[in-house]
Amino acid sequence: MKTASNWRAAISQFWQLMAKEQARMGWALLAGLLNSGLNLLAPFLIGYGIDHFIQTRQYPGLLKLGMVLLGVYLLSLGAHYAQMILMGSVGQNVLFLLREQIFSKLQALPVAFFNQHKAGDLISRINNDTDKLNQFLSESLVRFMGSLFIMSGAGLAVVLLHPRLGLVALAPSLLLLLWTRLLSPWVKKQNALQLEKTGGLSAAIQENLSHFKELLVFDRRDYFRSHFAKHNLQNYQAAMGAGMANGVFGPIFDLHYNLAHLSVLGYGLWLFQHGEITLGLLISFLTYVNRYYDPLRQMALLWASFQLALASWDRINGVLQAGENLEQMPPGQHMPDTGLLSFKDVCFHYPGGSEVLHHVSFTLEPGKTYALVGPTGGGKSTTAALMARLYDPNSGLVTFQGRDLREFSSAERSKHMGFILQEPFLFAGTVKDNLIMGHPELQNAEAPVLSAKLRDKGLTPFLERFSQGLDTPVGEQESQTSLGQKQLLAFMRAVLREPELLILDEATANIDTVTEQALEAILSRLPEKTTRVIIAHRLNTIENADQIFFVNDGQIQSAGSFEQAVALLMQEERKS
Repeated sequence: MKTASNWRAAISQFWQLMAKEQARMGWALLAGLLNSGLNLLAPFLIGYGIDHFIQTRQYPGLLKLGMVLLGVYLLSLGAHYAQMILMGSVGQNVLFLLREQIFSKLQALPVAFFNQHKAGDLISRINNDTDKLNQFLSESLVRFMGSLFIMSGAGLAVVLLHPRLGLVALAPSLLLLLWTRLLSPWVKKQNALQLEKTGGLSAAIQENLSHFKELLVFDRRDYFRSHFAKHNLQNYQAAMGAGMANGVFGPIFDLHYNLAHLSVLGYGLWLFQHGEITLGLLISFLTYVNRYYDPLRQMALLWASFQLALASWDRINGVLQAGENLEQMPPGQHMPDTGLLSFKDVCFHYPGGSEVLHHVSFTLEPGKTYALVGPTGGGKSTTAALMARLYDPNSGLVTFQGRDLREFSSAERSKHMGFILQEPFLFAGTVKDNLIMGHPELQNAEAPVLSAKLRDKGLTPFLERFSQGLDTPVGEQESQTSLGQKQLLAFMRAVLREPELLILDEATANIDTVTEQALEAILSRLPEKTTRVIIAHRLNTIENADQIFFVNDGQIQSAGSFEQAVALLMQEERKS
């Protein structure tokens, strides 16, 4: 259950986020107050007109009063329109700001965060949840504030006009307050569940569409349909529950509204018969009761919207408040004689999982080639990820160039390290765009400068494999780009960056022998100082490594010669 203090904390965090919009919110608040005040003035003028002009038949005065009422209504219309315009712009500005902040935050989060959250759900938070907040700010909040002002003013008016009759009119609203406090946690829970299931549906669609080729190859479109149907049903059930929760207040408020009317009408007529109130006052009073309970009925519907907005904010804030556990440490003492990269008593486990590496220690020297071999799940890719600081060890220390790896900024690591995956990702654009991506010296280079650089590195022959050279369109949406071409680009990009450490994680596993030889030719153009770490299942790719490490059961040990490494692998295969 969300307590009042939790609500205040959520609203306070959101208010701080809206710092640039607070002035516009203030003007909208003033416009809302003016609109509400004018709406509350009208019933009093009507009652005054009945007692002083209609009953006494002073029609010229009644005509003047009608003109005053017309002016009041026109001013109210202008104030309401101004409030709508101001809050609409606030909603759109906050939507724009929130999406930028969430996306920026996602880029700063560690890989572990994305292992725990599906991409489709995160997309839903950026698109769907922020849009729910925008709808509340630009639409619901305007009506909520207006209803609150009118309700408060009407409640004060009935008490001032006739205290006893006012208490009779307000008594049913105390029961409404009790109902609201009891039902609000359930309403918010249902809305939060709907948002969660909507995110799950987005994640299911994203996952299945991303692997649609595999579904076609294995003729498992039935799996796609059943998987989608499961999440669609869950989303439907959650939406039905949220719809029922959001509509629960309406009938309850209608009942108490009618009870208040009956009570005021009965007691008011009794007071009128005994001469304690005038007819005009009774009519004004009934109008104020309407002004009090009509906004309450509106707020019953808007309260559900408020609960939905709070649930959306919780999901958004879950991203914004996520810990960036890969923070850069201040420079410390340089550690000599530690090689290029060293693991010192490193232990690591994924969040919620068992330990993957147990007290691992080894050192990589500059300019050498190392291979990591071992059975699947032994910890090879995890070791490579720790080298590139995609994760931090749970204990122990990883050093690079004699410094704690945590002291390097992201830009420094990117400059000194290269990482080529089994299936490299290319950004939508051209060959040129992908070659210079993130390169500190070439990122603003023109095509002639890049061509000269490629020629100096002996990479021009590989560029000829692309039909339009540097202007060839590539990317995730370019189905004409083969896996071999993608790997060529990834290898060429690594050579252009000249990293001190290059990690190849199964980088040649899915390509033919001819392409693999071409990639080896590209790597031969790396500087002599570059240290290579190769993770591979093809034994021929590690045959020429200077040192082979056998990785299994969380331990890393030197495998000795190539033949000894093969023997260890065969031994593990026989065990399995």
